[in-house]
Amino acid sequence: MEGVYSPVTVLDDEACWQRLRTEELGRLVTRVGEVLDIFPVNYVVDGESILFRTAQGSKLFELTVNDEVLFEVDHYTDEHAWSVVVRGHARALDDSASVERADGMGLKPWIPTLKYTYVRVEPTVVTGRAFDRGPEPDRYGIQQY
Repeated sequence: MEGVYSPVTVLDDEACWQRLRTEELGRLVTRVGEVLDIFPVNYVVDGESILFRTAQGSKLFELTVNDEVLFEVDHYTDEHAWSVVVRGHARALDDSASVERADGMGLKPWIPTLKYTYVRVEPTVVTGRAFDRGPEPDRYGIQQY
């Protein structure tokens, strides 16, 4: 309805990518069979894809079993918040040109561990919402329609 205030705004693709470029930490969700896992990863945006580094282990193994992933990033202040979800496919970079390009993006591990493998999340769908934060309206008073 025109003229009705909503504290939630649907973000278009461009607004989603703009927001993703402002952050460094996201959450990668993987699924193998009935098991879901979630991993915090630091990342960079490369064009319209997500790039992160990882070591050998459960995250990389799970991506070889099922490359379908979700990648989610949030941000909030006292007044506003947003959330962006990237649905797509993740694959380890295995050709020297892709790895060399990724090396030039300045992506460094946040913890003192060796992470030799770059992984790229190629999106199939990107969705986002922006929120105005504030107190809950009166739950039992007269509501505006």
